[in-house]
Amino acid sequence: MKENFNPDLKNLAYAPDIPGLTFRGYSDPREHERIATIIQRCFDADSVSEVITAGDVGRRFTHLQNFDPTQDVLLAEIYGDLIGYAQMNWLRKSNSDVIFRHHGCVLPEWRRRGIGSTLLVYTEDHLRGLANHAPKDGLRFFEVNLADTESDKQALMEKTGYQPVRYFFEMVRPLDADIPEIELPEGLELRPANPDQYRTIYDAADEAFQDHWGHVPGTDSEYQWWIESPEFQPERWKIAWDNEQVAGMVLNYINDEENERFNRKRCHTEDISVRRPWRRRGLAQSLLAQSLQMFKDEGMEEAALGVDTDNLSGALGLYENLGFHNIKLWIAYRKPIA
Repeated sequence: MKENFNPDLKNLAYAPDIPGLTFRGYSDPREHERIATIIQRCFDADSVSEVITAGDVGRRFTHLQNFDPTQDVLLAEIYGDLIGYAQMNWLRKSNSDVIFRHHGCVLPEWRRRGIGSTLLVYTEDHLRGLANHAPKDGLRFFEVNLADTESDKQALMEKTGYQPVRYFFEMVRPLDADIPEIELPEGLELRPANPDQYRTIYDAADEAFQDHWGHVPGTDSEYQWWIESPEFQPERWKIAWDNEQVAGMVLNYINDEENERFNRKRCHTEDISVRRPWRRRGLAQSLLAQSLQMFKDEGMEEAALGVDTDNLSGALGLYENLGFHNIKLWIAYRKPIA
């Protein structure tokens, strides 16, 4: 059995000399509310229009691949008040590369004092230790994903040798504009998803996305994460079937907490995917257009989605042709593990 790690400031010689500053490990689920609170405060300060809850943190900590919160989380406190956080895990990509991913934040009022740098140094050291137990037959990188508005994190990444390697657009489309009527390709039909088909749909999406940059094969635990998420709303899905085969899908949802917090009526048309035998027939365009009409009928005012700007399938052009435009850039940064 692993022993809980408990880093102490005296063991972090590179930490800044700030009165009351200490570092420690994660203890139990009672931490989730505090962690969610500081992440949300960082989102708000950095103009990231997302909401994170204690439940989101709990699901992440339960189902994240190659991750144990008692080993792979570091918390920074000032006189017992949580002001910084880091988490670490590793993932094996479909192309056999191994990514040592990390995420962290420091409250705005405590930035530029060396706390973020301390979290990063510890994180990289810890991930190098995890690398001893990870596969060694692919390329190996540290990876962090940031919004273009997270300028403090970007400066830290670039200062410490990380380079941008991939860009992603967050796009929206107003629903008061005309929505085209696009029929499904011949031989396909829309059918509601039954509970006994959820895993089939998950596996079909996983298969379709294996061609995409950075794809990580799904696991049983991540399937549970998916079905436990508030974004799991099968009543809003658009699934195209060819007899009993899933041809393609759009896994639509509405995030009520985000809409309330940001005073908007936004829906999400995500996990847009078509399996190889059914590509180049206009299926994704049809499913997306039908999704937009469904949400317009529900009273939503705008639809959002994310897209890889270098996606070779032509997804970006498809979305632009359907009226989506870019509102935010997300950047994947990497650094080779020395």
